[in-house]
Amino acid sequence: MSEGQGLIVVGVDGSPEARRALDWALAEARLRGGRCLLVHAYELGAAGSAIGLAEPVEALERSAEELLGQELAYAREADPEAEGRAVPGPAAPALVDASRHADLLVVGSRGLGGIKGALLGSVSIASVHHAVCPVVVIPPADRAAAPDG
Repeated sequence: MSEGQGLIVVGVDGSPEARRALDWALAEARLRGGRCLLVHAYELGAAGSAIGLAEPVEALERSAEELLGQELAYAREADPEAEGRAVPGPAAPALVDASRHADLLVVGSRGLGGIKGALLGSVSIASVHHAVCPVVVIPPADRAAAPDG
């Protein structure tokens, strides 16, 4: 897949929020005549990063590739040119890095906000602040369906 020229990067993680973002990105790619790059970032975590834990690392890599494969199969039903990339590490830096070669970055929001969002970190906030292309944040379904008020 060549860079730029209609490339929409979308973060996927198997969550309903990420699926909403993927659906939006696929629809936008069709409108623009572009294509999608699905990025799935995965982390082993502190407990699994100790020396000598090759098997858990390999299992995590397989799991990440499997999840990406499922999302990619779904995406290719709508956009045969969709491609995927599984990236070890935190999601925000992986998406920001991918944004360097994209026309648009799309992420889903879990809507945590407040203290919980601050403690866990927010991929959507980091993306908005650090991406080098425009960013679309897709709200959770319950917020998108809520009447104005």
